[in-house]
Amino acid sequence: MNEPHDRAAKDAYRRALGLLVRREHSRRELGRKLAAKGDDAEAVVQALEALAAQGYQDEARFAEMLIRTRINAGYGPMHIRAELGTHGIDPDVAASMLAEAEPDWVVLAADALRRRYGARPARDRAEQIKRGQFLQRRGFDAGSIRAALQVGSEG
Repeated sequence: MNEPHDRAAKDAYRRALGLLVRREHSRRELGRKLAAKGDDAEAVVQALEALAAQGYQDEARFAEMLIRTRINAGYGPMHIRAELGTHGIDPDVAASMLAEAEPDWVVLAADALRRRYGARPARDRAEQIKRGQFLQRRGFDAGSIRAALQVGSEG
């Protein structure tokens, strides 16, 4: 499929392409942005279908990018899965792509703790709880949190 034919769809296509030049976007995100600019729903659908058919917008590529950037930013699997869901990525696809990324969640959780609190171990139980809550808010699971806190108390 080439570029859309009617004027409204062409305008939506060009706007969406301009957004994609800057960074990857999910189909849902592009749709929301185009609708917010006043593009008509049918024109948005036509533009998004054309962009996907041409390979300019790709859900898998978007998901890979989001997973990679969130892992590098110190977020855990639950946060990343939830964010992928807000972008319309199927939960099974999100889980599969996270598994393919093969991150060591314990190492990432321990790294997030080091970035936030330095190399100093927790002074007491209250501080250890505070650190665990920090990791929980970042989207790490209980097992990774316990292991990361253990790593942190050894150093």
